Amino acid sequence: MSSATLSSAQTARTAQWDAFRKHVLYPVSMHALMILGVAIVIFPLIYAFVLSTQTSSEYYQVGNLVPGTAMQENYETAWKQASLWRLMGNTMIVSLSVALGKIFLSITAAFALIYFRVKWRGPLLGLIMLTHLLPLPVRIVPTYQLLTDLGWIDTFQGLSVPFMASATGVLLFQQFYKTVPIDLADAARVDGAGPLRFMFSMLIPISRTNIGALFLIEFIYMWNQYLWPIVVANSLATRQVQIGIKLLIATDSVIQWGVLMAGTITVIIPPLIVLLLLQNTMMAGLNMPSER
Repeated sequence: MSSATLSSAQTARTAQWDAFRKHVLYPVSMHALMILGVAIVIFPLIYAFVLSTQTSSEYYQVGNLVPGTAMQENYETAWKQASLWRLMGNTMIVSLSVALGKIFLSITAAFALIYFRVKWRGPLLGLIMLTHLLPLPVRIVPTYQLLTDLGWIDTFQGLSVPFMASATGVLLFQQFYKTVPIDLADAARVDGAGPLRFMFSMLIPISRTNIGALFLIEFIYMWNQYLWPIVVANSLATRQVQIGIKLLIATDSVIQWGVLMAGTITVIIPPLIVLLLLQNTMMAGLNMPSER
């Protein structure tokens, strides 16, 4: 067999291997890795749901991943024992208040920084960004003292107002407004539109993806708050849902894991619904700068 024939056969085998690697091996490997990653992430949720359906004798069996027979009993006990209906309503009020308040303040601050002649605009923005160095857990003592002086302890405004100022939101909308053509503001001014009409009629409608992204982040963040509510909320009237989950853990008896997991599964349903509704809006808002 000639060297040319051998070379041609070797080239054909190399081409076949490259095609196999590109069209079969690489896609299969990537899909296997993604499936493995999803399984690792979702397994705790599945396990929690399985536990929420089991009796005490069932969930103490090692390796038992079969749904049990106490699902209705566990969910009813968790719902009544922790007053989840009341706590979820309280948490919904605070989460919506903070998300909407933070969006409004962020939009108006970014609008003022971009479209008005603000003296020392750079230093002011720098001071706003410095607030990231002082999250609420760091300033919890002076903030609590301020709320005590205002009479806001054990109130919804005490739970929500300290979280409404957001350097992240201001930066998000400021960077977006920088990409809006200045001709749009000039055209609005020529048509007789004032600053507020320009903001509400033009800027806010084109900012809906950023609004959706910030709303989703802040809603889930406030829904999962534990430290501040346990300090401020002292009664059932303002108690938050994460405190209710803690109340399901009895300190003087054996933990009823089925009831605890039933409460946990119930609590994650509202933020999960919000996530499913706004996930596309969030991804569009995050990808918007790169698309430009």
